[in-house]
Amino acid sequence: MAIFCIPHAIRLCRDSLLDAGFAAYFVGGCVRDFLLGNPPQDYDITTCATPDEVLRLFPHAVPTGLRHGTVTVPTADGAVEVTTFRTDGAYSDSRRPDSVTFGHSLTEDLARRDFTINAMALDTDDAIIDPYQGQFDLAARRIRCVGSPALRFTEDALRMFRAVRFSAQLDFALEEATLRALSSCAPRAAGLAGERIYTEMTKTLCSQRPERAALLLTNGLLSHLQPDMTAPDLSALRPVPATPEARWPRFCTLTGFPIRALPVPRSVRQAVLHPERGAIRLLSLPAEVLQAHGLHGPAIGAAQKRMAFLILEHPEENTPNRLLAFLRAEGMI
Repeated sequence: MAIFCIPHAIRLCRDSLLDAGFAAYFVGGCVRDFLLGNPPQDYDITTCATPDEVLRLFPHAVPTGLRHGTVTVPTADGAVEVTTFRTDGAYSDSRRPDSVTFGHSLTEDLARRDFTINAMALDTDDAIIDPYQGQFDLAARRIRCVGSPALRFTEDALRMFRAVRFSAQLDFALEEATLRALSSCAPRAAGLAGERIYTEMTKTLCSQRPERAALLLTNGLLSHLQPDMTAPDLSALRPVPATPEARWPRFCTLTGFPIRALPVPRSVRQAVLHPERGAIRLLSLPAEVLQAHGLHGPAIGAAQKRMAFLILEHPEENTPNRLLAFLRAEGMI
């Protein structure tokens, strides 16, 4: 049995719940990351303790989501989200449950989760509790919903974007039934907040397999934002630096996605609408050289803009000699 390298203060958080007489398990993404051999980005604990009981046990905890049973406990090794076992009521807005019922069953709590690879827990001996065969799907490199994919996506439409995002980040395939449900449930994406869509899409575009963003187009998840977008081969995204300011412009160029359809940071919007501004900073031909060739003031700006558009289309042209040759051919020097 594996003993997972959990930071001391974070393990102590779990142990404090156990010592107080509560069941408590590490759960979700941290378990998945351990099994993949990756250091977890964050830690979640699920427990039978109610939020009030967690707050009494950890006086410095923050009630970040009391309605849904979540309390954030600060530790010397980072924050831990502690959530009470629960079952969810109806999802009338296709995003959040209208009500939650706190319970005492880990199995019921795992049953409400999105994907099998996120529905695993660690017991007190670091043994894996895996009622939905998440380890099997990890080995198969597959994203599969817990239970009915259509039900999971109907409950929370953002899970469709998360499915694509996990596929891109982990380089996993979508299980067939899960993939089919993306198309059948896609109209529900229209009810999601733009901020949520932007966040998930950015994680997808900045992943190791950004071309998986094409799944959003081919399955209609963005049709409410732009009905006639094309879904080309997006493999050209991969060589682009993995930043929002670099990959969003390329994605929009390739697909025709209207960046104004989402509430995005100003830096991203400007990068999409005015890509030449960022490209000017990358030019290998400095302004001093242009001055030496007789250009001044607005003429330098005009030359830089023309060169910027050139290297956006042909990055290989970004050498001093090639740029000078381009300006000569254009009659600018």
